[in-house]
Amino acid sequence: MDQDNTGWLRDVIARYGWPGHALVGKEGAGAAWLLAQHSDREPDFQAECLDLLARAVTAGDADVRHGALLEDRVRVHRGEPQVFGTQLFGQDDGSLAPFPMIDPAGVGARRDAWGFEPLDDYIRSVSGLR
Repeated sequence: MDQDNTGWLRDVIARYGWPGHALVGKEGAGAAWLLAQHSDREPDFQAECLDLLARAVTAGDADVRHGALLEDRVRVHRGEPQVFGTQLFGQDDGSLAPFPMIDPAGVGARRDAWGFEPLDDYIRSVSGLR
C-alpha cells in the first residue's frame, strides 16, 4: 500500500507541487506529509519531499512539526543523527529509544521550540505507557 501511495503522491507533486494548506487544507496537507513519511522504499523521493515540505513550512503553508518529523526520518535513513529524536527503535529489552541525535543534551530545547512534548513523554506515549 505504501508503494501505491508513494506513486500517487509523486503524481500529485508533479502536477501541483507540494500539497500544502493553501492547496488541500490542513487535513489534506497532513495526509500528504504522512504519505511522504512512509515512502521509506524510495529514499530519494522522500528526501525530495523533505525539500518541498521545508519550503512549504518556511512559507507558512505546512505544519512545522511535519517538517521536523520528516527531517528526522530522512536523516535516520541516511545514517545521520536526527535533530528532534522523533525516530525510535526497539531495544533488546522491548523498550524504545531514539536513534542517535545531534547534541542530545539540547534535544529538549529543540523539541520545545518546535512544539513537541518532552522526549521521555513522547517515548512513553509511543510505547503505550502512561
